[in-house]
Amino acid sequence: MTGKLLVTGASGQLGAAVLHHLIDSYKVPASTIVAGSRDVAKLSDLASRGVETREVDFNDAGTLASAFAGVDRVIIISTDALDGEGTRLRQHLAAVAAAKSAGVGRIFYTSMPNPAESKVTFAPDHLKTEEAIKTSGLAYTIFRNGWYMENLFMALPAALASGQWYSSAGTGKIAHIARDDIARAIAAGVAAPASDSVTYTLTGPVAYTTDEIAAMAAKATGKPLTVVHLNDEQLAQGMVGAGVPAPYIPTFVSFDANTREGKISMVTSDAATLSGAQPMSLEAFLDASKAALLG
Repeated sequence: MTGKLLVTGASGQLGAAVLHHLIDSYKVPASTIVAGSRDVAKLSDLASRGVETREVDFNDAGTLASAFAGVDRVIIISTDALDGEGTRLRQHLAAVAAAKSAGVGRIFYTSMPNPAESKVTFAPDHLKTEEAIKTSGLAYTIFRNGWYMENLFMALPAALASGQWYSSAGTGKIAHIARDDIARAIAAGVAAPASDSVTYTLTGPVAYTTDEIAAMAAKATGKPLTVVHLNDEQLAQGMVGAGVPAPYIPTFVSFDANTREGKISMVTSDAATLSGAQPMSLEAFLDASKAALLG
């Protein structure tokens, strides 16, 4: 890899993990890396290793020209602005425009599986960002990141505590993948020699239904767990009763609808092909996460 590489969202969990693998797993010189964050103070550990740090705020166009200056490649880590007001897409489009204006040679972007058909409420943000990247004329590598195994922490601890997991996913399947396996694959793709524009879908090795995941979680923790199958409306009503903030309920329900309709059931070998390492199995992840699952 030649030239400067900018990693946005460098203080976030995925961005930090990608940087770790770039430097430690793939021996990319720290001096060739720029770590970007809205809060540069959070990047002190990287700075101590010789990584240049810059303020990068997709909400502040004034920071972007200097943030992208002299950059040959940029990893745009998708943001977590899910306010329903289009903020996330505006942020992404600002980053793509800044990359083009700065003459960046290649954009790497973290997207989601099947954004054109996904039922997830924020899928259009990813689809339109991908389209903007493709029409920019810049070379690109798009990583469509599968559902993190860590996302199960949003549901499983409470489900295990009660013995019931409420779901409208039906018999739909997901091939969860650990965040670190995604980060390793992204770092491998970035560290590899330049290639034609390409899109990868990063998933775990096996797709499971909610019932199958519940059985594995029960085995790992020794706690009984039954899936209570609901429709989307019932699931939403239950979330209201549980005190989930109203703005988030449609998105949470859309995750299950997306699974039920088979929009995220794909299994690929892209992660293993990129990194040369087999992703962690879901069973191994749950076994290793017993303490977190039991709260």
